[in-house]
Amino acid sequence: MIGAHHYAVQIQWTGNRGTGTSHYRAYGRDHTLTSPGKHQILGSADRAFHGDVERWNPEELLLAALSQCHMLSYLHVALKHGVVVLGYTDNAIGTMAQNADGGGHFTAATLRPQVTIADPAQVELAASLHAEAAKACFIAASVNFPIGHEPVTRVADPASLL
Repeated sequence: MIGAHHYAVQIQWTGNRGTGTSHYRAYGRDHTLTSPGKHQILGSADRAFHGDVERWNPEELLLAALSQCHMLSYLHVALKHGVVVLGYTDNAIGTMAQNADGGGHFTAATLRPQVTIADPAQVELAASLHAEAAKACFIAASVNFPIGHEPVTRVADPASLL
């Protein structure tokens, strides 16, 4: 190991409706996530678990972390290989299986990055770099379920480069 990096977040539950957790439907799942120097994130549970659909839930945050990590890894790998990336979006999806005892786990995630590059001669190279980026992603290396990749590589319109 080259070195350790440490992270800190604070979670504060804001869902006490006056009687705490006196009953399953008596409390809200709302909470805030903060970290020094950053904007807060409003969190809740998934709607299926009585959460607020207008707030981020942990399952979405996990999927977002996978997608964000892959993107950042891909951009770095592309730079190393001389591929100029001009645009990147991802429409990631994930599946969680709930157990009879109320627990659950993710069974799969699929990242679907759409990458726009400058050089038409590098389309194959750009597409192949997703494998290297997947190996470099710290978050992907930390989960125990398969992560699929369905990348699409496009070339920017030459007129847009002027």
